[in-house]
Amino acid sequence: MTFCLGMKIHDGLIGIADTRVTSGTEYITARKVTIYEKQRHPMFLMTSGLRAARDKALTYFEEVIAERPQPFDRLYKAVNAFAEQIRRVAQEDRAALTESGLQFDIRCLAGGQLEKDPEHKLYLLYPEGNWVEIGQGTPYHIMGESGYGKPILVRTLKYQDSMRHALKVGYLAFDSTRISAADVDFPIDVVLYARDSYRILEHRYDKDDFKDISNWWQEQLRQSVHELPSQWMDRIFSELPLPSPGKRPDTS
Repeated sequence: MTFCLGMKIHDGLIGIADTRVTSGTEYITARKVTIYEKQRHPMFLMTSGLRAARDKALTYFEEVIAERPQPFDRLYKAVNAFAEQIRRVAQEDRAALTESGLQFDIRCLAGGQLEKDPEHKLYLLYPEGNWVEIGQGTPYHIMGESGYGKPILVRTLKYQDSMRHALKVGYLAFDSTRISAADVDFPIDVVLYARDSYRILEHRYDKDDFKDISNWWQEQLRQSVHELPSQWMDRIFSELPLPSPGKRPDTS
């Protein structure tokens, strides 16, 4: 599985992708983010699914870009071109994959702002090559292991939030996934794009970079549970037989 999170807020785009790739019982570290920058045409792709299909589609797409006399001027046009390469790979490999008991699967989050885009855009592509745009109503999408990090995003991320706030929330979504899913882990690649800047920033973080933050967040969660109002439990616990006196186990 994987964890790729794309967020679109008013001020820009944030992408977070883990680098763990599972092959049977073995793990390797590999990038899931590809960045394309040429003057006023910055875009990034985050991919999940079958690694072989992903690499082949990206190779074909890079060839398309290299052979174009002019870069794409709208992000949706670049997304359509990548979708064509996904369909091409599906036509070439789906039958052989199915015969081998594998499912053709590649998904992609594409973000950026090309020269004629009125604002920054974020799209989700499906294995069939069709796509949807991520908008203000739900300003994020997780590919891969989504169940563990989604509750944090639903509760704390809004379109009007700052990029700093969004990156914090995005990391917490990843951290919740990391401790719950064995096939998601550090390092993580973080991509930032500020609205109308036409420049993508990327940085890789290792586990040690977040050690103190993860520990702090865990303690804050435990403390919040202790501070949660408990009057609603009083009636049922008043009827509960008290346990025999004894030393409590150490849960620190």
